[in-house]
Amino acid sequence: MRINRFERSSSGISHDKKEVQQFITELKNADAVIVGAGAGLSTAAGFVYTGPRFQEYFRDFIEKYHFQDMYSGGFYPFKTLEEYWAYWSRYIYINRFMEAPKPVYDQLFDLIKEKDYFVITTNVDHCFQKAGVEKERLFYTQGDFGLWQCSKPCHAQTYENEETIYRMVKEQKEMRVPSELVPYCPRCHAPMSMNLRADHTFVEDEGWHKACQRYEDYLTQHQKARVLLLELGCGMNTPGIIKIPFWKLTRKYENFRYVCINKGEAWAPEEIWTRSLCINRDIADVLQEISFQAGGTEELK
Repeated sequence: MRINRFERSSSGISHDKKEVQQFITELKNADAVIVGAGAGLSTAAGFVYTGPRFQEYFRDFIEKYHFQDMYSGGFYPFKTLEEYWAYWSRYIYINRFMEAPKPVYDQLFDLIKEKDYFVITTNVDHCFQKAGVEKERLFYTQGDFGLWQCSKPCHAQTYENEETIYRMVKEQKEMRVPSELVPYCPRCHAPMSMNLRADHTFVEDEGWHKACQRYEDYLTQHQKARVLLLELGCGMNTPGIIKIPFWKLTRKYENFRYVCINKGEAWAPEEIWTRSLCINRDIADVLQEISFQAGGTEELK
């Protein structure tokens, strides 16, 4: 494996600026863009699970249980559902219903909204929808913080949770929500859980299957087009969902181009390096620079 870039002529321009310029050119020339987004994109947008943000919203849980971050706290075996949902309602509220601290998703959408695009993401925070991405152009493979499902699960259906989450956050006291707010399955009465792919109980509901089919149809319809595969913030935890399929598509179709922006994890297999551009920088910085150099979406149409 190696870190690769498209061929560029030598000049006095810094490598960082040359990479951004090459990305703008590839984006402009693309007939279609497929964005593959992982957790690193939301981290770049300010949805971090550690540090001051974690301490601000979970100080009481930190003091009692000595949690180190939001993610690990989500696996704690709370003794009561009231305390479990006190933790998770805050978790969902700040990572799903609050706005991201940085306009990364808005900047990304500004770059692709005039193109023929599709988005596949492992993120569950609804940021693409809030930025303006159409539901018909989005496949959220791992679920959504805004959905509940039966924990068993006894049926393949999901349920919106926004109203109850807001009440849980507002009405909880001493790290417990009122018992009447604890959600139970309307069919079997088992406790509800988040619609997140953590194990075999994850529910792929009707909406999930329709989104999956739309993505497969999109790939089929664009096999002969000049497609830019834009991978943002995907690590090696679940490479089989976006990263490796993008590599395979680039290798299979000579008209496909692969771009990866991910600080510390921007690389591509040697087999596709002549059609790959790997930018090893913070996504937020790169998108801001791209927006500035592009001068708006008019140049990218």
